[in-house]
Amino acid sequence: MTTSRRIKAVKLLAGILLIIILASAVYLGNYYPADMEAIAAFSAEFALPEPIPEDNLLIFQPEEPKAGFIFYPGGKVEYTAYIPLMESLSSEGILCILVKMPFHLAVLDMNAADGIARRFPQIENWYLGGHSLGGAMAASYISDHLTEYEGLVLLAAYSTADLSGSDLDVLSIYGSQDGVLNREKYAANLTHLPDDFTELRLEGGCHAWFGMYGSQKGDGIPTITPQEQIRFTAEAITAMIFPE
Repeated sequence: MTTSRRIKAVKLLAGILLIIILASAVYLGNYYPADMEAIAAFSAEFALPEPIPEDNLLIFQPEEPKAGFIFYPGGKVEYTAYIPLMESLSSEGILCILVKMPFHLAVLDMNAADGIARRFPQIENWYLGGHSLGGAMAASYISDHLTEYEGLVLLAAYSTADLSGSDLDVLSIYGSQDGVLNREKYAANLTHLPDDFTELRLEGGCHAWFGMYGSQKGDGIPTITPQEQIRFTAEAITAMIFPE
């Protein structure tokens, strides 16, 4: 190859690399921000202490926590969008740990739950959950840490890891109007869950309303409010953690 051709090849590769870098920057920088105004209005209903910010975590600590719950946010969603759900659960005596993911993608830090439970030795029973991509990553993580958790919560998510032989309590919730969840993959992966898992179809619910970050591209049209969906979800999770 002549020198001129080498220079052209190098320039071509440099151009392709620059395009990839720019495209990646645009993708990673584009996300769904939390609706802090709506969140503040929702939070006003609860007489709870402010969540404790720590590193990449928000800690919602009730006075006498009776269980612990670690939550992975949905893909490309600002983690603070799930404050209402965490506050709802905290009001029921559940210590909630909301995890901030790199570039809002749980796939970039699937092991984010490592070591969290050990920091709260007073709590015996721990649960892990997540929304959408966060739920899938939570399921993958818990498959390698089965003895550390009592249960898994999947919000508009499915598990590609095989948990069918585990003793986990598993709760799966999705909205009837969800236009983002791949229903075929969801159905195909149900065999990865224990036979006694609980599935709840929330009538009128959509993909985005598990948090407060507005509408999501490709989602269906909900017939309930985000507040209603979050309250229903919190009640279902609480019932799983504290069965009557």
